[in-house]
Amino acid sequence: MPIRWRLTLFIALAIGAILLVLGVALFFLLSEAQLSTVEDPAERRAEEVADIIRSGQSLQADDVKELTLDGVFVIIRNGEGKVLYDPLKLTESGAKDRSVWMNALVDRGHHASGRIEFSRGDAPDYIYAVRARTPQGRVRVVEAGKSYKPALEDIREIGVILAAGIGVAFLLSIGGAYLLARTVLRPVEAVTATAQEMGERDLGKRLPVANPNDEIGRLTTTINGLLARLDAAFSRQRRFAADASHELRTPLTSISGHARMLDEWALEGDKETAHRSVGTIRREAGKMRGLVESLLTLTRGDEGAPMEVGRYDLGAVGKEATETAGAAADGRVAVEFVPNEHEVTVTFDRGRVLQVASILLDNAVKYTPDGGSVKVSVREEDGSVALAISDTGVGISEEQLPLIFERFYRANPSRSEGGVGLGLSIARQIAEAHGGQIRAQSTPGKGSTFTLLLPRNGPDSLTSERPTEPSAE
Repeated sequence: MPIRWRLTLFIALAIGAILLVLGVALFFLLSEAQLSTVEDPAERRAEEVADIIRSGQSLQADDVKELTLDGVFVIIRNGEGKVLYDPLKLTESGAKDRSVWMNALVDRGHHASGRIEFSRGDAPDYIYAVRARTPQGRVRVVEAGKSYKPALEDIREIGVILAAGIGVAFLLSIGGAYLLARTVLRPVEAVTATAQEMGERDLGKRLPVANPNDEIGRLTTTINGLLARLDAAFSRQRRFAADASHELRTPLTSISGHARMLDEWALEGDKETAHRSVGTIRREAGKMRGLVESLLTLTRGDEGAPMEVGRYDLGAVGKEATETAGAAADGRVAVEFVPNEHEVTVTFDRGRVLQVASILLDNAVKYTPDGGSVKVSVREEDGSVALAISDTGVGISEEQLPLIFERFYRANPSRSEGGVGLGLSIARQIAEAHGGQIRAQSTPGKGSTFTLLLPRNGPDSLTSERPTEPSAE
C-alpha cells in the first residue's frame, strides 16, 4: 500500500476514534440533560405538595393546575397507602410497581424515586415520592411523576443527529487526510520525479528543497550533498581516466613507432639503430609498468585495501629510506638522516610508510640541484609522530602548493624526468589511511619541507597485526 494511503488511513482512523469518543461522551451528557428535564420538575413538585401538607393547608384548584404543568402528575396517599388525591385517576389503571411510595414510608430520608411502568403509555414514568406529616400527625405520601416519552424521543433524535454528524465528519476526515497526505508528500514526489530524470551525466542537477527546516527538506539537502560528492567523484574519475589515457598514450606511441622502425631496420642489418630502438622500447615499457603499478596502488587505496600494521620504530624506517635514496642519488645530492636519541615507536603499516618516505625522498632528490642536500628527521609532535624531509631544491610556488597532491599534477613538467604526477597522491592516500596527513611548506628557490604526520596509536581499525620489528641500528 502506498505511503499516501497508509498515512490517510492512519489519520482517518485516529480522527474517527476521537470523533467516536467525543460523540459517545456528548450523547451521554445530552441524554442526562434530557432526563433531568423529566426528573427535576417531578421532584420539585413533590416537595412543593409536601410543604403544603406540612403547613396544614388544603390543595386548591389553582394549586393543582400549577402543580400539574408540563405533564407532571401528583398522587397523595395516607400511611396505609390508600389514595387520597388522584385528579388524573392514574391509580385506577394500576401501577405495576408499588416500591416507590412504599420505600418513602420506610426510608429514613422520607423520600424515594424510581421508574414505574404504568399501563397508560409505552414509555416509563419517573416517580418521586416524599413522606410528610400533617399538623395533626397524620402520615401522608406525596408522589409526583412525569413520563419519559418526550425525553426519550429527544434522546433518539440526538443519537441520530450525532451518528449522522460523526459519519459525515469521518468522511470529511478521510478526504482531509488524503489532501494532507498529498500535500505532505508532494515534495517527495517532486524529488522522485527529479531523481528519475537524472542520469550519470546529470549529477550536476539538484533535488528541489521546499522547506529546508523540516524532515523531508533535511533529507533532500543530505541527498543533494551526496549528489555533489558523487558528481565530484565522477568528475575526478573522468579526469583521472583522461589523464591516465594521456600518460599511457605517449609511451605506447613511442613503443609502436620504434617497433615498426625496428621491423624495417632489421631487414637492413642496422644493429646500432636496432639496439637504440630496443633500449627505447624497454625504457618506455618500464614507464608504463611504473604507471600501471601506481594506478593499481591508488585503486587499492580507494577501495580501502586492508593494512598490515604493527609497532615499529619510525626512525628506522626513515633511516632505511634515506640510505636507499642516497645510493640512488650517487653523490649528486647529499642525503642525510638525523638520528634520534631514542626510538619513536608507533603503530603503522611498515611497507606503506616506507613507500611514502621513498616517494618524498625521490621527489626531494629529483628537484634538488647538484650539490644540494636533503635531510630526514623524526620527532614527536602534539600526540603524533612526524617524519620530516627537507631539501634545498627549486621549491614550489604558493599558487601551486595546494595542487601538488592532485593526481597527475606536476608543478614543473619540464623537470619531471619521466614522472607522471602520482607519487604525492599515493603518499597522501597512505597517510590518510593511517589517520594522518602530509604537510608541505616551500619557498621558491630555497627548498621545501614535506612532513608525514601519523597518530601515535595508529589507524582507528587494525585489520591485522605483525610482530614488533627489532630496532634497526
